[in-house]
Amino acid sequence: MTGAAHTLVAAERIHDPPRPILSDLFGWICFASLIAWLLMLLPESSFRPGTRDYIFALGALGIWRYSLRLIHFARAMVFLHSEYPKIKRRLEIAGDSASPSHVFILITSFRIEALTTAQVYRAAILEAIECGWPTTIVASLVEMADERLVLSMWEDLAPPKSVRLKIVRVPGTGKRDGLAQGFRSISREMPDDHAVVAVVDGDTILEPGVIRKTAPYLKLLPKVGALTTNEFCKVQGSYVMSEWHKLRFAQRHMNMCSMALTRRVLTLTGRMSMFRASIVTDPRFIDDVQNDHLDHWRLGRFKFLTGDDKSTWYSLMRLGWDTWYVPDAAISTVEHPPDRRFTRASRQLMFRWYGNSLRQNGRALALGPGRLGAFTYYCLLDQRVLMWTGLLGLCLAIIASIKVSIACLIGFIIWVLATRMLMTILLIGSGHSIGPAFPLLLYYNQIVGSLVKIHVSFHLDEQSWTRQKTRLDRKLGSFQQSFNRWSSRLLMFSASSIFAALVIGAVAAH
Repeated sequence: MTGAAHTLVAAERIHDPPRPILSDLFGWICFASLIAWLLMLLPESSFRPGTRDYIFALGALGIWRYSLRLIHFARAMVFLHSEYPKIKRRLEIAGDSASPSHVFILITSFRIEALTTAQVYRAAILEAIECGWPTTIVASLVEMADERLVLSMWEDLAPPKSVRLKIVRVPGTGKRDGLAQGFRSISREMPDDHAVVAVVDGDTILEPGVIRKTAPYLKLLPKVGALTTNEFCKVQGSYVMSEWHKLRFAQRHMNMCSMALTRRVLTLTGRMSMFRASIVTDPRFIDDVQNDHLDHWRLGRFKFLTGDDKSTWYSLMRLGWDTWYVPDAAISTVEHPPDRRFTRASRQLMFRWYGNSLRQNGRALALGPGRLGAFTYYCLLDQRVLMWTGLLGLCLAIIASIKVSIACLIGFIIWVLATRMLMTILLIGSGHSIGPAFPLLLYYNQIVGSLVKIHVSFHLDEQSWTRQKTRLDRKLGSFQQSFNRWSSRLLMFSASSIFAALVIGAVAAH
């Protein structure tokens, strides 16, 4: 490949771009001014320690919620600045002895824009060439147009004989089937125990060097079955939608680093994760990905339509493997929001993400703290109560403002703005850029996310993709459909009523 071609491709790669300093500065000034203005609205009694207004303004009832965030931050810093550098030095000492025998790059593409598909495969082919190891790119494709595009790009880049292309045509029945077909295709290659498989989504662009930065760790760390990487994004949407995604990836990086400290990363993102070939060719693993399902006491058995990243994680935990994270290996994703309106698009995405997490939560907890570790077990347990505690402060503030004084609500808003600003500042440690919209988006995620989680927790059988526009059809009878629908609504109404009664009772008691 010529130097000019490489430069052209490198220019197409997506990075976290420099933020506009002046607009960000103006945004932070407006944010600080809002807090100052709200402080002036508070009555004098709010600043005297010991008063009810003062205690409520501090949000004493919710302080415990921030302890887990601080623990995650501390663990992430230990991993980034102590644990990971030690392991990286071990890899440098190991040198070529940690190299994989063969690299497979499995890419699943379905209903992805042609320009994005071109960027994805060009980056993958270049990585296969530049990593220097024998590599096979397995393209799991549905549409003939994508196959022609990939073949044309392959001819243009003319990779050496050590790099092969294998196209697997699959029906458009979902990503899980595409992955399973790709895994079976790899198994027919009879890879040895030192081969690795990079599972890459169709909208993921591999950054330069990501294969060499990740693959050797699977040989260096014999108990790690799979690992995942840092993510950056380019969003095809509004400023708010772009900031919302950037916030998510910054939080993701911190949480991944925290969980990697004890080698229990909670998800193996489908965007790009590296697996041992011996795992993805295991029939039990392939079945877990393709036919994963849940037997629910009320809703019956239903297959998982989305959430393949949760299925792969659960399968590895069940099979006894560790999961890990490489913070300085990055990928870039091209995000296409499912709707032009932020609120609608974000709710649709939350519905998919949180549904995936909640569907696997119960069975993951069933593995027990002995397998998961005490901290991981607590984090999964916390997911069950977070949806309710996230609403507690706002509900208490609204009721107290009616019963006591509007100062209660003003004080709570100040508390929310101040604490979310501090949370945003902590995200500087992630290495991702932060912006003045982050504090407000953090609280938006908390409130709207809690509402979505509550709905999903009682409607676990409702699933849908945002891009493919496909839904799960269980072919249930009319009675079963009505029973599932109305029993879900009744249980959700009952739980919400109990929550409301507890909140009102707590305020009334004071």
